[in-house]
Amino acid sequence: MAPVLRLVLLQARRDRGILTAWILGIAGLGYAAAVAITTQFAEDSDRTALMALAAASPAFLFLRGLPDGISSGAVTIFQGYSFTAVLAGLMGSFLVIRHSRADEDQGRLELLGSTAVARIAPLQATLLLGTGANAFLVLAVAGGFIAAGLPATGSFLAGLAVAAAGLFFMAAAALVAQVMPSARTANGTAAALVGAAYVVRGAGDALGTVGPSLVHVAPAWPSLLSPIGWGQRVRPFTDTDLLPLLVLGGIAAVLAVAAVALRSRRDMGASYIPASDSGPARAGATLATMPGLAWRLQRGSLASWCFTTGVLGAIAGGLGPVVRDALAANPTLLEVMSRLVPGNAAVVDLFTTAMLGIAGTLAGAAGIQAVLRLRAEEAEGRAELLLAVPASRARWLAGTLAVAAMTTAAVAAAAGAAAAIVLTITQAGGSGPGEVFAAALAHIPAALVFPAVTVLVFAFASRWAGPVGWSALAAALVLGQFGELLGLPVWLQDLSPFRHSSAMPVEAFDPAGALLMGAVAVAAAAVALRIIRTRDLVGA
Repeated sequence: MAPVLRLVLLQARRDRGILTAWILGIAGLGYAAAVAITTQFAEDSDRTALMALAAASPAFLFLRGLPDGISSGAVTIFQGYSFTAVLAGLMGSFLVIRHSRADEDQGRLELLGSTAVARIAPLQATLLLGTGANAFLVLAVAGGFIAAGLPATGSFLAGLAVAAAGLFFMAAAALVAQVMPSARTANGTAAALVGAAYVVRGAGDALGTVGPSLVHVAPAWPSLLSPIGWGQRVRPFTDTDLLPLLVLGGIAAVLAVAAVALRSRRDMGASYIPASDSGPARAGATLATMPGLAWRLQRGSLASWCFTTGVLGAIAGGLGPVVRDALAANPTLLEVMSRLVPGNAAVVDLFTTAMLGIAGTLAGAAGIQAVLRLRAEEAEGRAELLLAVPASRARWLAGTLAVAAMTTAAVAAAAGAAAAIVLTITQAGGSGPGEVFAAALAHIPAALVFPAVTVLVFAFASRWAGPVGWSALAAALVLGQFGELLGLPVWLQDLSPFRHSSAMPVEAFDPAGALLMGAVAVAAAAVALRIIRTRDLVGA
């Protein structure tokens, strides 16, 4: 046990900055949501109107969660639990992959294996560190809620609900790390599991049954398939139920034990899904160019991202008529919607707009991931070998940047195409397929800002490209989702690129916003191409 504990201390020292940022960021988001509710919606009548609005809008239910009363705590959980659970899941997933498959790929675990340490010890240490991080997350989330004026008991239960989701995804990622052949595929799979849980929870909530008071919604059965759906069933500030915590904790324990068992039977560097090593004896002509090489390295990720957003678009199209019929069967909700919908837009259009907005966010994330391939190539020494041939740094960066831009556009377009096709098949009403596809494309200029900013930071200081890129995306999401709720100044909200995206088909297309975001992206890319010419390559 002593070697495991020493490994825990070593991993904690390596990750002290990253974990601190994750925990404080998640707790800060919860605190901000709680403060916004307690200050902006201090009266019962205000919170009742907010919950009635949410119950009447399946898009709200999909994005946020389930209305469960009008207390400040209940409304805070509705506004923020799904987001904090997703962040906790990503924190645990990336932590485990970083100290298991990634360290294995880079040879660190081979060095540890040469000492008197069991092969399962590093994974056991990582799972212990992740459990400790989630324990601190409980305290941080609870402390933020209490500081915002919410009841202490409910605050600690809310922290436990967030951490339970984090533990589930941490254990699932440990299992994924044994199965997948590389850290890149393991990270992508683990993140996809978190995203799938959010989407499944959203579908179950959007199809939920609205209570007579319009401030309670009972989820549909798909919510039971998502650990995030189980977490929100804790209901920390109303009729508390501890069974979901036990379920999530029990499943996490089983997954962790399974991951350790698989690791004990797996050779160093091996995986249960082997990497494909087949290929032609000679490279094709396209690999002689930097864009061709970047495309070859990124095409698998591009396909995965497009598949994910395609599924999201198909869900938008498939649930559209279901949402429409559910509201039509409830005259009270239909009356509320008729007063709230801007410009008499169709309910199906509202739902489609919300889903395509999520796809636009994923397009930005796909672009960031594509750009960060540059950092991996540089840190692992491959860029130095590549640039030893007659190839300039600017061409190296430009090739990856071109693929990142194409990835961003393709991911958004996949969602729009899938939504347009399914809506046409189901004859759900609302806007035509052309306008739905255009609505997805309208998010591309804002999404392109994120890979452009990431590559700009990479050109200056490659170590900071990942943290700054992902932080910029997270900040933009917070400003876009909570800016008005928090009462932030308009100029601060406008820093989010998503604020300049046209919410088609509910809103008309704004060419000025699209041109502004496109100009920002092009300018950042141009500066990066100039700076990279003079910067030295750096290692890990």
